[in-house]
Amino acid sequence: MAIVLEDAFLPATLTVPPMTDEEFAAFCAEHPDLFFEMTADGELIVMPPTFSSTGAQNFEILGQLRSWSRTDGRGVGNDSSTGFVLPNGARRSPDASWTPKSEILKLSPEDRKGFWHLCPDFVIELRSNSDRMRVLREKMTEYMANGAQLGWLLDPEARTVEIYRPGLEPELPDGKESVAGEGPVDGFVLDLRSVWDPFTA
Repeated sequence: MAIVLEDAFLPATLTVPPMTDEEFAAFCAEHPDLFFEMTADGELIVMPPTFSSTGAQNFEILGQLRSWSRTDGRGVGNDSSTGFVLPNGARRSPDASWTPKSEILKLSPEDRKGFWHLCPDFVIELRSNSDRMRVLREKMTEYMANGAQLGWLLDPEARTVEIYRPGLEPELPDGKESVAGEGPVDGFVLDLRSVWDPFTA
């Protein structure tokens, strides 16, 4: 199933037939210049490639998360190209995430090779110029409802962090240069200065 969309119309939401994991992976491979997610209702979300500056900012996030995760040793981090099938059936790709090894090992060896059917314990979404905050906030709420224990929504333009926890209203701390993990990622500290401005940090 091929689709053609002008960049000016992205991101876009399309109605498509139900797809298995294998069909979804094949569909994504047919359109390597686009990124896809799918809602729990089966709507396909088509997103443009990440702007270069956003990619540099996300690289900073991933580098810090990877360094901590390797030292901590309890879990596995993933980047923005990773797809997860959440318990509600949505297919999501957080910009960065972390999952305990104990949860991954509950999957069969065969299931570990495909899209993991679980929600990471910790997720980060990084807003790009093309992202709508309303949509990102809905995603963060969805992660919490599907098993995530902590989530950070980062907006580099406003230099703000929204902290999400299950069953609670988002926390919006003021003027932080760093944000500290808790719960599953207790001990992880993200230096926001290099995220806000990766070109001079």
